[in-house]
Amino acid sequence: MRKDHRPYIIKKAYQKFQKFYVNRFIRPQLESLGKHFVFMKPWNVEIFGAPIHIGDFTTVIATPDNKVRLTIWSNEANIEGINIGNYCLICPGTRISAATSITIGDNCMIANGAYLSDSDAHGIYDRSYPVGKTSPIKLENNVWVGDSVIITKGVTIGQNSIIGAGAVVVKDIPSNSVAAGNPAKVVKKLDPDMKFITRADWFADPVKLARQFRILDKSMLEGNTFSGWFRSILFPKNGD
Repeated sequence: MRKDHRPYIIKKAYQKFQKFYVNRFIRPQLESLGKHFVFMKPWNVEIFGAPIHIGDFTTVIATPDNKVRLTIWSNEANIEGINIGNYCLICPGTRISAATSITIGDNCMIANGAYLSDSDAHGIYDRSYPVGKTSPIKLENNVWVGDSVIITKGVTIGQNSIIGAGAVVVKDIPSNSVAAGNPAKVVKKLDPDMKFITRADWFADPVKLARQFRILDKSMLEGNTFSGWFRSILFPKNGD
């Protein structure tokens, strides 16, 4: 579809249903879930194990062909698990698998298909042994992880840094850096004196932002009818 044919009232009802689904089915699986979250197609978010914490103003986008998977699997008790900070963006296909600790700071963005794992999954010499060696992963504030990036155990990525698409990160990346490649290496330094505008800035006035989205939605969906919506589903045509 090139266009959203839904009447505005249907889109609002759909958004309310998504929020209901999160509160009814996702929230009970989490140790904590912050305020003002947005989950798109939350039935495509798969959660296994605990503890998992998700902060305020987090946006999680999942699709049927690219599910978001948050997994805790460990042979230890009282682990830190997965901690996702405030104002984060988690895109379709993201997989975060923690045996001990994966910490994602505030304002981080994780693009489609990224994979974070703090363990070897199996022992190196005894491959019948599950989990294997573990070491925490930490993304400091305002890190941007590109499409299909792999971040391995023991890695810390410094604040404001960007990891280029397809990179495999096996060693720490310092703050204010752009890293790319396999294995990932720093290819550029960012100017720490430049002001970074973060997702927290975007959400600084959530009431105003929500009003702007309502105005945009009403404008984009103006003129849509129930009959036109059903027709686009049952009998799509060129231009839909």
